[in-house]
Parts: sequence; C-alpha cells; structure tokens
Amino acid sequence: MEDLDRRLVGLLLADGRMSYTDLGRATGLSTSAVHQRVRRLEERGVITGYSATVSPDALGLPLTALISVTPFDPSDPDDVPHRLAHIREIEDCHSVAGVESYILKVRVSKPADLEDLLARIRSAANVSTRTTVVLSTPWEGRSASSHRADATPESSDEA
Repeated sequence: MEDLDRRLVGLLLADGRMSYTDLGRATGLSTSAVHQRVRRLEERGVITGYSATVSPDALGLPLTALISVTPFDPSDPDDVPHRLAHIREIEDCHSVAGVESYILKVRVSKPADLEDLLARIRSAANVSTRTTVVLSTPWEGRSASSHRADATPESSDEA
C-alpha cells in the first residue's frame, strides 16, 4: 500500500467522518482524487466499514471480561463462533493458539449478568470457560496502523 493511502487510512481511523475535502487538505490531493483513492481502498477491502465509537459505561455496560473457551471434546467440529454468534454480549471472538481455542471479549452490566452469560456460553457451545474480569482499560481499539514499526509518532517524550 502506498504511503498516501496509509495516510488516508490513518486520517479516517482518527476521524471516520472526515470529509473528502478535509482529507484532501490534509494530504494535498483534490477532493475527487481523495474520493477515488478511498473508493479503491474500500473495494480492495482495506477499509471495511465505518462505525461510531461509544462508551460502554454510558450504555450501562461497565463490566468487561475476557473469557477463554475450551471445547470439552476436541474432536467435535470447530463451530464455537457459529454457536455463540447470537449472544449479543460477546463483542469480540478471537481464535487463539494455546490451551484455549477462543478468547471472547464481553460487556455486561453487573457480576450477576456475567454469571448468567457464562452459563449461556457453556450451554450453547459445550465448552469450559476461564474468565478474567477487566479492572480498568487505559486504552483500547488501537488500529493496526498505529503499531507499524516505521510509523513516525506525532509527539515524543524523548528530549
């Protein structure tokens, strides 16, 4: 991917509602050139969608937990994501290497809701679970582009 496309993606990650005109000002491109580049990034699957970032606390979901999932019978079909897709409290489902098969990120209102959710997960997917409750979240939702080794930080604490 070209540096200019990376810059556009970075700008859209920071503000997904940024106009083509503002993107053009930030990159030195015309509005129509920005529109074409963004459309190509969407067509290539680099940009897969746009969404709002909301506060879980404001939605009444202050409790976040990570649930490690292990099938009781490893010879069963690996259909855990399909079996759990209907459970709305599950925000993320990651297939992982190691002892567990999946790690789920969930958000609920209170501990009793987490207890109920765990029972539903175990029943729906025929799995055992190991749960870690999140105490605080200093940051989350960093984009992949912010992890690039060749990315230049905008500010630095080094003198």
